[in-house]
Amino acid sequence: MTSSELWTRTTAERYDAEESEMSSAAVLGPTLAFLAELAGDGRALEFAIGTGRVGVPLRERGVPVSGIELSEHMAAVLRRKADEAALPVAVGDMATTVVPGEFSLVYLVYNTITNLLTQDEQVACFRNAARHLAPGGRFVIELGVPPLRFLPPGQVAVPFDVSERHLGFDTFDLAEQILVSHHFTRDDDGRYRRGHSRHRYAWPAELDLMARIAGLGLERRIADWDGTPFTQDSPKHVSVWRKPV
Repeated sequence: MTSSELWTRTTAERYDAEESEMSSAAVLGPTLAFLAELAGDGRALEFAIGTGRVGVPLRERGVPVSGIELSEHMAAVLRRKADEAALPVAVGDMATTVVPGEFSLVYLVYNTITNLLTQDEQVACFRNAARHLAPGGRFVIELGVPPLRFLPPGQVAVPFDVSERHLGFDTFDLAEQILVSHHFTRDDDGRYRRGHSRHRYAWPAELDLMARIAGLGLERRIADWDGTPFTQDSPKHVSVWRKPV
């Protein structure tokens, strides 16, 4: 078991509704097209597949998808969308759990590698991806760039969403590379519900070193699934590492 925090039944049941924007055609379309092209005629493995936001529609595009998910509650929500024969899911952590076969693509979306709260576990995740990849296969991560430039001296919090139904901000422990995402969500009755989650943030260069340790090489890095060039001002990146042939 890694240090990842487990999603509860209540959180899992709310996940799809609260992340409905991330399931929109505008967001999912470019994501699925990018991943399907990399998978080609091979199989894809999603680490931390969750409720199947990406894995289920990728499978519907004809890509054979398997998943690894730590939370049984998240996997149970996925099971309402696809059965085990259509989309196999192993319950376990993405740093150590092994599933049968080789894959042309292993991927991690929406900042999920930060759920691993130590550097050693994140390195193990890269090694686990490499273990599952066929020669020439790719490992893809979508991850935000740590927004530390927004922190003036003495400040430890950065807001990332201020809207009618949600207030969100991150607090940072710079020594440990840990951020805590705080959420205040307004329910239909007008009351606010508070939640938080811990994450270990990592820089693109640090991920490249993790990949090298795992025997993978950087193939490309872009700012989003549409292929926008990555620059020093990009708030996130989509990175692709390849296993040598």
